[in-house]
Amino acid sequence: MRNKVIAGNWKMNHSPIDTRNFFGKFNDLVKENNHEIILCVPYIDVAAALESTENTNIKIGTQNLNHEVAGALTGDVSVKMLEDIGIKYSVIGHSERRQYHNETDDFVNLKIKAAFDHDIVPILCVGETLYERELGIAKEKIIIQIRKDLEGLPANFARKIIIAYEPIWAIGTGKTASKEDANEACKLIREEIRKMYGNDVAEEVRVLYGGSVKPTNAQELFGMSDIDGGLVGGASLEPDSFAQIANFDKFSMNIGEMI
Repeated sequence: MRNKVIAGNWKMNHSPIDTRNFFGKFNDLVKENNHEIILCVPYIDVAAALESTENTNIKIGTQNLNHEVAGALTGDVSVKMLEDIGIKYSVIGHSERRQYHNETDDFVNLKIKAAFDHDIVPILCVGETLYERELGIAKEKIIIQIRKDLEGLPANFARKIIIAYEPIWAIGTGKTASKEDANEACKLIREEIRKMYGNDVAEEVRVLYGGSVKPTNAQELFGMSDIDGGLVGGASLEPDSFAQIANFDKFSMNIGEMI
């Protein structure tokens, strides 16, 4: 059975002081949690996050990396630098990187391979825009991204990757795909992995849903057959809300309190 992954993406939020304050409360709220909890923080917060989560069940990741080991790339942080400080996860291919930084599938593919070469598990983001969804080409868009982003990736790495389906129209908008639509997309991703790598790899890969995940919808989303957790944006910025999502299986939506 696949272990659930509850990952947070802080995006461009929180200072190191905020980070220490966050974990000062959050750590206790999830100390009995058996899921894989990951917080992907801005580079400036990495040191504070690693220090604050030492000897806990919480893992720290970044929101991006450069596939080069070193070089004249002003402002970038290399995959080797992240490996050297103990980072084990990184978001790769987020729609905001693709849109605002013109990152192509070829570039995402290079990053994924470099991440694995340096013992970092990629959290690959794929998903369609509202325009693509309304055109009826959402499935084709997702399949193309999966094929191009994982092209040439060996099966021993592919089985470890975490893939987040994030419909772009649902990111930060308050709109959420229905649990059925989200599950269908995650199942589509798993089926494409099955075609590329076989049944064993497909059954191991964790596929997450991301797009306005909140404490009030986490339980029903994560209870679907092919949704193995979530990549959480805004709701990961506050320790209480993110803890409720991480503890979704201990949270009663009927009475609205921890049980």
